[in-house]
Amino acid sequence: MSKAATKRYLEELTEGDRYKSGSHVLDAEQIISYAKQFDPQVFHTDPVLAQQSFFNGLAASGWHTAAITMKLLVESIPFAGGLVGAGCEVTWPQATRPSDQLHVESEIISITPSRTKKDRGIVLLESLTKNQHGDIVQRMLSKVVVRRKNIEL
Repeated sequence: MSKAATKRYLEELTEGDRYKSGSHVLDAEQIISYAKQFDPQVFHTDPVLAQQSFFNGLAASGWHTAAITMKLLVESIPFAGGLVGAGCEVTWPQATRPSDQLHVESEIISITPSRTKKDRGIVLLESLTKNQHGDIVQRMLSKVVVRRKNIEL
């Protein structure tokens, strides 16, 4: 989605709305660089030692996958006021590997206007991060604060 795309307010959203992001190709250098700074475990930082790990090879940190997911979500979901999180549940059913081309498919599960803060509501959003084979490498169920139309936060 282009940056010039129209931002959508709570009243303009519908349960079942779907969004698909662009893609991000991950390589070993990105995986190792991120992990050295934020998740320094050998299965993320050392391709040789990673061969003898639970992952049987270099794997991206789940938090790295989550960070890439966030970038792709920001670029693809046009919620007015941005993507303001109010909590989430994240699972990583499969490892993200070097050469994976990731994209995110999201769906609005529910929309709940706030009873106490009339300028906003909560959207429950399921986002599946998939690799080039369609395998799910991350599932995120998130609560996102979305602005109501013509009301400032």
